[in-house]
Amino acid sequence: MDKRTYAVVDLETTGHSSTNGDRIIQIAIVFIQNGRIGDAYVRFVNPGKEIPAFIRQLTSISDEDVLEAPSFEEIAEEVADLLEGSVFVAHNTDFDLAFLQNEFQRCGIRPWSGQKIDTVELAKIMFPSSPSYRLQDITEELGIPLVSAHRADDDAAATAQLFMACLAKLDDLPRETLELLHRRSFLLKSDLSTVFYEALKAARTRADDDRAISSYRGIPYRIAKAPAEKVTELPNYPESEEAKIALFSKRFNGFEKRDAQFDFMDAVRDVFAEHSEMAAEVPTGIGKTIAYLLPAAIHSVQSGKPVVVSTYTNHLVDKIVGEEMDKVRLLLGAELPVAVLKGREQYISLGKFEELLRITDESYDETFTAMQILVWLTETVTGDLEELNVSGGGQLFLNRIRKRSEQMPPDEKAADYHAKQITACQSANLIITNHSMLLSDLNREQTVLHPLAGVIVDEAHQFVQTASRMNETVFSYTNWKYCMGQVGSDAEGQLLQQMESLNIDCRRESYRPIEKAKLDAAFIDFSVAFENAVDYLTGHKPTTSEKQSGNRITYPLPDTEADPSFREVAFRLSVYLDQADRFAQEVVENRNRLTKKGAAILAEWEYWVRELKIKAGEWIEIFLDDERQDYAVWVEKDRRSIPGSLMVMKTRLYGTGLVRQFAERMKTEQAGIMWTSGTLSVAGDERYVTRQLGMADSVPLLKFDAPPHFYEGAEIFIVEDMPDIQQVAQSDYIEAVANAVVQTVLVTNGRLFVLFTSQDMLRKTYELIVESEQLEDFVLIAQGVSSGSRMRLLKSFRQYSKAVLFGTSSFWEGVDVPGEALSAVIVVRLPFSSPDDPLFKARAAKLTEQGIHPFNGYSLPEAVMRLRQGFGRLIRASSDKGFFILLDRRIETKSYGRRFLESLPDVPIRKVTLENMVTELENCYND
Repeated sequence: MDKRTYAVVDLETTGHSSTNGDRIIQIAIVFIQNGRIGDAYVRFVNPGKEIPAFIRQLTSISDEDVLEAPSFEEIAEEVADLLEGSVFVAHNTDFDLAFLQNEFQRCGIRPWSGQKIDTVELAKIMFPSSPSYRLQDITEELGIPLVSAHRADDDAAATAQLFMACLAKLDDLPRETLELLHRRSFLLKSDLSTVFYEALKAARTRADDDRAISSYRGIPYRIAKAPAEKVTELPNYPESEEAKIALFSKRFNGFEKRDAQFDFMDAVRDVFAEHSEMAAEVPTGIGKTIAYLLPAAIHSVQSGKPVVVSTYTNHLVDKIVGEEMDKVRLLLGAELPVAVLKGREQYISLGKFEELLRITDESYDETFTAMQILVWLTETVTGDLEELNVSGGGQLFLNRIRKRSEQMPPDEKAADYHAKQITACQSANLIITNHSMLLSDLNREQTVLHPLAGVIVDEAHQFVQTASRMNETVFSYTNWKYCMGQVGSDAEGQLLQQMESLNIDCRRESYRPIEKAKLDAAFIDFSVAFENAVDYLTGHKPTTSEKQSGNRITYPLPDTEADPSFREVAFRLSVYLDQADRFAQEVVENRNRLTKKGAAILAEWEYWVRELKIKAGEWIEIFLDDERQDYAVWVEKDRRSIPGSLMVMKTRLYGTGLVRQFAERMKTEQAGIMWTSGTLSVAGDERYVTRQLGMADSVPLLKFDAPPHFYEGAEIFIVEDMPDIQQVAQSDYIEAVANAVVQTVLVTNGRLFVLFTSQDMLRKTYELIVESEQLEDFVLIAQGVSSGSRMRLLKSFRQYSKAVLFGTSSFWEGVDVPGEALSAVIVVRLPFSSPDDPLFKARAAKLTEQGIHPFNGYSLPEAVMRLRQGFGRLIRASSDKGFFILLDRRIETKSYGRRFLESLPDVPIRKVTLENMVTELENCYND
């Protein structure tokens, strides 16, 4: 047992800097001895100054609380004595320990010395899949009580329990995992090596357990359960309304019959039975997902073949597999086997991970991410890298260990997570995947999704967009430079020098330095040509019509074939790659004689050279391919970061052909197809989406309605005294938007989405609100400003009762915030695509050639669909209440405005001034 004493410390202060006059207002120390939480020392501290309002609100510590308390000078010696000889533990030692040391110095007390442990660092390693490591988030996830966050006594007590939870999990890890962790722990920022060593000592004395853990070349990983056998018998489909009611009522308490749900179920059943094709617009509120999963499951069992369900994102895939499939299993009374299939690169390659672990010259981010993965491997049954929560530098490490090839040694095949998912598809009744994966299967020599009994394409309005991006090619200056740096850097200890050492070892007397000199010269020639081409791209001056507001600039790709530097890059890169292969040839031929570390170095070299070969093909595809009539190619850059921000995109204009290719294949398999979404039609152009999907007019389009009472809690406000967006400067409009947001937030107490169509306008509005300090009591979360993915930002929003989320395009759809967590959605401007967007321009030009007006035939219906999707964020259940607030007056002043309003559900629409709206909201919330 660990005999050391741990002192878990938390401070509350008047600010972040002791040297700038901030002071402690509360200190708490919780002691852990002999593996048990013991005594606590808690004191209020008089800072000798007024506590700032923000700190009072954050901590609930008032000036009265500290009025009679001692100053820190009076207790400094006492605190120092208590900490003497202890291991200092805090949730972010960089703050608590640094602040305390400065205070000791100010009071003339000797600085504390000893080991420190940061529970943020430890928790990230021990709980690598947790969405957040803020104390109140991680403790909530682990079920650790935290009565009042930002109070030193409660925070210290919770941190002590978090530390104990980390130690308990550490003690449960396999011995081999602990050995690998301990070996890397010396590079961590806090003194965790001793903690790992204590756990390792204990593990060496215990008998091996019989957990489902296997090992790949010394790396323990959890063995996934064998896929369940296909279910061969299920209850018959409930044909009659009475049978459906009986089935649902038996399993779900308080079940309410929804006619549209039952009708949609029958439509899905008919499509599968008749091997036909159908589209169905199904709004929120009728239980769409369960309505298609139930007949799909029954049909799969009856046909003996799986049914595939495809949706837009992996997040939606996970949602279907989790909560929705649980409901279906409950209804059917059977453990229906379901397989999840994502793209190959979504999964870890244990072979690549093991290779990288052999290379000891790791950065902090690489070391830390490797430690997170080692713990994660003892838990994950999917190998899906999306489960991990890693830093930005950690993401670079993850990209290097993704599965990219089906060729691997026999021992790795036994630990191939992706292959296990494919195997699971063969014995599954339902296969849940995403649109991209479904379309990718078309190009495989041996398709995974075959034979099939049927396909359900959910979020079908996004399917054609996915198809258009299937052949998308992207040039990123930063990505290219990073890749070039891996093979071209001649610095001490870098990959190029390591390969030269391997060359010398393999060739010995026959090694000739001229080979390295040729490689260096070829790389310099390639680099010079590359920078010349980049200079041409960054030096291009957009025309007046191409100039963008803000810092982001986009414009069509200039004529790169006319400039010789682009062909020069292709030629020089080809020469360099030939030279790189020659440089490594002798090492490759002696691969079997290399040490483990040498083999890992060679594998790294081959990986990065292969990446450059892929980029060589992409260079020709983007810059030297004259077959561009069906593609849009454009440049993006940020004037604040040139050339670092430079990107070039090449995207197919339309994906309709690929969609029809997929549909025809399904027909040859006699697999019925149901296309469904909440938005498959547009007011004034009912078959807009089905036409994009290439469907004949003879294919039925069914439209279902939500229950009559579903939207009773919703109301739409059009703010009629906002400035006209087309008549005022952007800065004036942003100022009006910021004012409207602030006033709305103050009366609703937060819980708002603010939806933008421009990242630039979002950022400026957010910054203006922050500078005004009017919403200091609220958590402001801004896409592109706050760190984290879309789903992590959404989780943060859900966790705070007083939060505001500022989002752009990806928040208009595909995110759910049911119940009181979302009280209002503010639409800053109607969601038209920017007329300066190169993809929009290219599509508009194509439509003009066909005699179709781009605004009526493309821009308007796309915007109407987005607004419908935005409204769908507000009401997710019949019990939800909320306000949909439109700040863009064009919805009432332009003739096309009625198209937007007609597309929205039948709810009350009020035209009001901002002042009157605020008054009405205030009255509503007071009631």
